[in-house]
Amino acid sequence: MKLQWIKFGSFLTAILLVGLFFTYQLPYYIYKPGSADPLNPIVAVENGYESEGEMHLVTIQGGQATPFYYLLAKIRDYHQIVPIEDVYYDGISEEEYLQMNLMAMENSQEASTVVAYEAAQADIEIQYAGVYVVSVVDDMPAEGVLRPGDRITKIDGKAIAEANDLIDYVQTKEAGDQIHLSIIRDEEPIAEQITLVPLQQLNGMPGIGIKLVTDRKVSENPEITFSSGEIGGPSAGLMFALEIYDQLTEEDITKGYQIAGTGEVDYEGNVGRIGGIDKKVIAADKADNKIFFAPNEGGREDSNYHVAKQVAEDINSDMEIVPVDTFYDALEHLQALPEG
Repeated sequence: MKLQWIKFGSFLTAILLVGLFFTYQLPYYIYKPGSADPLNPIVAVENGYESEGEMHLVTIQGGQATPFYYLLAKIRDYHQIVPIEDVYYDGISEEEYLQMNLMAMENSQEASTVVAYEAAQADIEIQYAGVYVVSVVDDMPAEGVLRPGDRITKIDGKAIAEANDLIDYVQTKEAGDQIHLSIIRDEEPIAEQITLVPLQQLNGMPGIGIKLVTDRKVSENPEITFSSGEIGGPSAGLMFALEIYDQLTEEDITKGYQIAGTGEVDYEGNVGRIGGIDKKVIAADKADNKIFFAPNEGGREDSNYHVAKQVAEDINSDMEIVPVDTFYDALEHLQALPEG
């Protein structure tokens, strides 16, 4: 009887250990290649034109490590393990991190809409209504004073139209100066004052420890809708802009090709650096894309483009890796392509 209990206890222990091996969360985060999804189901311009080829949004998969996935990531190429505090930095929670990424995606969609509509000479109007607080850094002057979701409309009585207005004004001040903010919180106006401190991440420039996003109201004709679900981050901006432009114009700029790429795009069409370019090349290649746009960063040696090109060579991909500094670089490249 005693032997049976020992065997039963050993069996339960084994089950528990196996369960922990697959479910126990380690203080690490794993990034790995995601997918390359066609943008047609995600972006829809009202009465937009259809194309023979497809633009693709390329993603990275990420999640907190378990012992099983940690060991798997150790032996697999293009899997990256980072300390969890490098992901949930400055004390932000997982929920705040996800919310920040979703807000970055919304901002990316808005910027890409402005760029594409202006390039296609379509009807678009932009109104500015201040800036939103995305997050508040722990142990900084804004902690306990400002909250995520606060809308800042004035600083020292001066109207704030966009984030750069506030940033530029603060940089004219010195650490120790006080600023007075007019804020809308839960639809109620409030006023707060905060003392500036030197910020290490800004090389000693004054700040209060917040992350901001501009509150723009964009009206476009024809209307556009996005269905990106829980996909977050700003890096799809370039491909959004190309897809929107393609649907707005009668010309089929895909020329029948499968096209992928990545890069954050600003409201002027400049394409910025993103993280995880190696993993995105892998995802795009697996989906049989023939063209991949990568941020050129002005030609710097360690640019996204150079990394993407090296990865494509390492995996023997036949994708054409194209360096771009602006949306217009990518557009010109597509317009010059022969029919696919």
